[in-house]
Amino acid sequence: MNAVVIFVILSVLLVAGKILRVQVPLLQKLYLPSSVVGGLLGLALVSSFGGSLPDGVVDEMRSMPGFLINIIFATLFLGGGMPKVRNLAASVLPQLTLAQIVVWGQYVVGLGLAGFLLAPAFKLPAAFGNLLELGFEGGHGTVGGMSEAFRAHGWEDGIALGYTVATIGMVCGIALGMCLINWAYSRGYVKTVRPFSKRSAAERRGIHPKDARPSAGRQTVLADSVDSLAWHIAIVGLAVLVGFGILQGCKAAEVALFPSVKTRLFVGFPMFPLCMVGGALLQFAAKASGIDLLVDRDQMARISGAALDYLAVSAVATIQLSVVVANWVPLAVMTLAGLVWTAASVLWFSPRLFRVAWFERGIAEFGQATGVTATGLLLLRTVDPDGKTIAAASFAGKQLLHEPAMNLWVALAFALVFTVGWIPVFLVCLAMLTLWTVAALFIMRKNRKEA
Repeated sequence: MNAVVIFVILSVLLVAGKILRVQVPLLQKLYLPSSVVGGLLGLALVSSFGGSLPDGVVDEMRSMPGFLINIIFATLFLGGGMPKVRNLAASVLPQLTLAQIVVWGQYVVGLGLAGFLLAPAFKLPAAFGNLLELGFEGGHGTVGGMSEAFRAHGWEDGIALGYTVATIGMVCGIALGMCLINWAYSRGYVKTVRPFSKRSAAERRGIHPKDARPSAGRQTVLADSVDSLAWHIAIVGLAVLVGFGILQGCKAAEVALFPSVKTRLFVGFPMFPLCMVGGALLQFAAKASGIDLLVDRDQMARISGAALDYLAVSAVATIQLSVVVANWVPLAVMTLAGLVWTAASVLWFSPRLFRVAWFERGIAEFGQATGVTATGLLLLRTVDPDGKTIAAASFAGKQLLHEPAMNLWVALAFALVFTVGWIPVFLVCLAMLTLWTVAALFIMRKNRKEA
């Protein structure tokens, strides 16, 4: 019965969020996703009337993001083909360099602030510093995927704090991103900005016009054998199974190789990055056997998008406000520092790394580093609505190299802070930030010579 109640609640909130987004101009101007609007509405309702819900409903709603993120990551490579890393590295190296500088800097800022100041001052775990990257670059989905890791390491309050950082990052990222776009337009850095006032009524409300609705995907199997959507969901389930098998194998191997070690790295290790590996392995196997034509990339994108919307609704609606209120000072300090670092690094490095379309490429990176990939694309479409620059191609190519590596590190870094301590992790992040900064200097030097 609880499953039915949860499904109904999340569906109602998602529909209500969309209706509010359509009807309230302020929400349209803020470009807030309907899932976040519905989640904030749910947060108000759950905080006020959650006690009247059936026992266990709110707790089970809190567990939904941890399940849904596995689906999202399992779809990343399914139906899309495997990238040729050499070609991508040559074509998108400057974009990748900026992304790496931003994300490693978020770790350095977060862990440095927490380790040296916030954790001892407010009696918080050093892993409080991980929340900056988890919430900003990772978003609600990544925090949800880490839920079991938070619980395994005895810090369940971190889940609510992580969702709060993710919500702050998305809202502030969009708002600050639009301010940066207006600044760039006033300076003449971009020419094709489409401000809110120039958008059609349908665009403002987030609705496709009736005569311009894109396809949601192609059916690859006949319905008399199996429904195409069911087939694609089943493929995702297999990828999740592979990820689960990899995690269990890692746990067994750790016990076998280090039987006397008390602190286990893979206890509470999240499954979602391994589901991504599972999806990549299935795609590779399908391509090698010539049956990859049975998997459609657009249908996988719809499955991932639906999971992300339900994830965001459940994540925001179940934030524990009491935990947030009790930790508002360190949260405010860390998120402000994170926003300053992200904006400053993007604005300083972008014009020096990118020879063309520097602002378009930089603002896309800023959007992703504070919200999610969709936020980056939203800001990019605002400054490059017709896709006339190379920004979209560079950003998409970078994702194929940046996302897999960082998603694995997110899980590993969190476990390492609790097992070996925050200082070694901080030093690794500082070393990586230095390495990518040196790479940026080489690219900038090359750009100056070719100018």
